[in-house]
Amino acid sequence: MNRRSLLRLLGTAGTTGAAGLLLQPEALAAEPAPAAPTAPALGPLKITKVRPILTAPHPGIRFVVVKVETSEPGLYGLGCATFNQRPLTVKTAVEEYLDPFCRGRDADNIEDIWQTAYTSSYWRNGPVLNNALSGLDQALWDIKGKRAGLPVYQLLGGKCRFAVPCYAHASGRDLAQLEDSVQRHRERGFRYIRIQLGGYGSPHLSGTADFERQQFGLPVESHMDARPYLKTTEEMFAHVRAKCGDEIELLHDIHERVEPIDAINLCKRLEPYRPFFIEDPFAPEAIGWFRALRQQTAVPIAMGELFNSPHEWVGLISERLIDFIRVHISQIGGLTVARKLAALAEWFQVRSAWHGPGDVSPVGHAANAHLDLAIHNFGIQEMVQFNPATYDVFPGCPTLKDGYLWIHEAPGWGVDLDEDLASKFPLPADRPGYWLPVRRRDGTAVRP
Repeated sequence: MNRRSLLRLLGTAGTTGAAGLLLQPEALAAEPAPAAPTAPALGPLKITKVRPILTAPHPGIRFVVVKVETSEPGLYGLGCATFNQRPLTVKTAVEEYLDPFCRGRDADNIEDIWQTAYTSSYWRNGPVLNNALSGLDQALWDIKGKRAGLPVYQLLGGKCRFAVPCYAHASGRDLAQLEDSVQRHRERGFRYIRIQLGGYGSPHLSGTADFERQQFGLPVESHMDARPYLKTTEEMFAHVRAKCGDEIELLHDIHERVEPIDAINLCKRLEPYRPFFIEDPFAPEAIGWFRALRQQTAVPIAMGELFNSPHEWVGLISERLIDFIRVHISQIGGLTVARKLAALAEWFQVRSAWHGPGDVSPVGHAANAHLDLAIHNFGIQEMVQFNPATYDVFPGCPTLKDGYLWIHEAPGWGVDLDEDLASKFPLPADRPGYWLPVRRRDGTAVRP
């Protein structure tokens, strides 16, 4: 305690100190006050350009990354805007609309830019505009981290865990192949494993369909019947539990392939095998079924991969009808939205399981991981192993090791983009990107 504080404490104009010295108010007044610490001054940082970069170093995946350039030479940010099924429309939205809207704005004001860009189209919450907005938003967070000299997770409050636990994808056309796939992932250190018998809905079990004989649709479209899938999924869980034990956590994705009542019945039958979660039992158009599902089974449910709007997730979370929120972060508009969504979910004991397939760019995977590190209600993270070309194009891409995702401890996302190398992997001109139909026996299209 200094002498000025002591005088205030004693409430007197002068007093005797511990050594018998008289403390005079004049002496106290003359003592200079300690200087307050000052933060380094940061001048205005203006956005000078917002542009999309399209590249496809991983076959079949069309990455869209947004680069935001600023008035400070050499300072830029990167954000994921990947919409694999509509990459060219996102490119147009960024070039023709977000770039002129953002030029000259203060790059530090992320929330204001997000809110005004969000409403600049008047109509909103569509996947094209949300992905474009995400590219802008994530790039601004990248700039914020670089400017502060901190990884983005530090801007969100710091780490809640040392790394990010991930689940692996195991599949096989029969139970023996699937079992081998599960065991290989266990040997690589994964404790969480998603199991699928073939593709979504096990279409290889359905045989030739009547619509194919009638030449209804195109030859590249596939056939799936619900009954073989529903029967073999229960057998799949029983087999993997019996052969691989109870120590691993098993996940499965219905991918909205069956009728809601069949999905409810399947979840009930899977209870004895203790799934970590069952993903996407219903299409977004059928979210009214979740209350009936919760009343019928205690199997944990993950939902949200196709969500665009808060109107789709607020009710499911606040009514505790799901256990994991599984949105695609670029699909909902970026980190600014996702961190608010995570905060909402925490108060209703809903955990995160952000969508993390191959058609999320390495920048997007970094955004997933930084948020995972910082939130208390983290659940699990989906992640894939990219090919070597992708790691070359995106130096600093998060890496998988022993079942964990590790980020690069560098300011911002820690991920960069080699534009010269990216230009050597153009999007395939003959395959613009779209989801091929899956059909029932009579040709009816099956949703996801």
